Amino acid sequence: MTDTSEAPAFKPPGAARDALVRRLIDVVALPGSRVPPQDRSMAGDILLDMLLHSTDRERSLCASRLAVCRDAPRRVLRYLAQCSFAVAKPLLEESEAFDSCDLVEIIENSSVDHRLAIARRRNLGPSVTDCLARVAEPQVVRDLLLNRNAPLAESTMDKLIALSRDEPSFCPILAERVELRASHAMAMFWWADAPTRRKILTRQAADRSEMISLCRDVFEMAAAEGWKDDVTRKALQLIERRQRNRAAIERSAYDSLEGAIAAAAARGVDAELVQEIGYLAGIKPVTAAKILSDLGGEGLAVLCKSTGLKRDYLRLLWTALRRPLESPDGEPDPGFLRVSETYEVLSVAKAQTTLRYWNWSLSSAYSPGAMRQTHDMGLPANEEAEYSTSQRTARLVFGN
Repeated sequence: MTDTSEAPAFKPPGAARDALVRRLIDVVALPGSRVPPQDRSMAGDILLDMLLHSTDRERSLCASRLAVCRDAPRRVLRYLAQCSFAVAKPLLEESEAFDSCDLVEIIENSSVDHRLAIARRRNLGPSVTDCLARVAEPQVVRDLLLNRNAPLAESTMDKLIALSRDEPSFCPILAERVELRASHAMAMFWWADAPTRRKILTRQAADRSEMISLCRDVFEMAAAEGWKDDVTRKALQLIERRQRNRAAIERSAYDSLEGAIAAAAARGVDAELVQEIGYLAGIKPVTAAKILSDLGGEGLAVLCKSTGLKRDYLRLLWTALRRPLESPDGEPDPGFLRVSETYEVLSVAKAQTTLRYWNWSLSSAYSPGAMRQTHDMGLPANEEAEYSTSQRTARLVFGN
């Protein structure tokens, strides 16, 4: 009796099999005017079955021939595109036969080399770019962001902004994408490098002039109602022109915002002064704490310019935080020079918009308890925690 416990030894294909594979490739590679679709489909089914039992030499031959054939059977193309990268390379780089569903399947079932090739393709659909973003491989994402022929949906940009927190090298590339929205940029600001921060502050902030003009009568209505509606009050705080909090100034132990900063310069910044500076500047303590604790320091320029503080008070605030004005060799400190330049290039209107956006997104809409409750209760996807720009920004900056 023949022993069947061991698999038969591999037999190299003979001349007949080699010739048949080549003939089938010839059939499926013919233009549509030369072969009926039924014949092409049948030849493709036979060819695919043979490729499953072939070597990479035959598969590479087939992939190279079919890379320029738009009418090739897609099942064959998808199989070859998921073979080793050496086999798949010409198809992934040249073939125009794949649709978005094909590319998504390949992304989900192949290697990083396959995904890199796809990320560099021209005319990628939004579903493909979203799939590449979800895989979250740094080099793949970087090549995707550099590909100007790869449109990104807003939800994909949300994912990429979140990824940039752990991969700051994405930030300069994201800042150049046309899909970047102000909400994305203002969240990314907190972990971006200095040149990207400058770009965000000068390009992304609006001056609000049109909104202020159109909503002038709404301010009067809200005032007549005693500012009782929390939603309206929060929205109008983002739009209004005045920045400093007059009521806080009247209650403060300091004469003004300038007085609080002078006191901070004299004795240093403590929790009480952080809170007081925030109230006097018209922002919540959590926003003030975020700005004053930020290592980059550009937020200080935004705070000073938006509240009408003269440049001398930027210097006082810098020293209040115990940051040097000069380097050890006596030269001006590069950090303070950078922040001073940011102060100079910012307009008051854009600085106010930036500060108000930070305050809106990082404080008034940020309630850790409320967000935990929303998550625990399993509320539907159309709830505020899912769609609110301010809460999404808060989660990005402060974490979940």
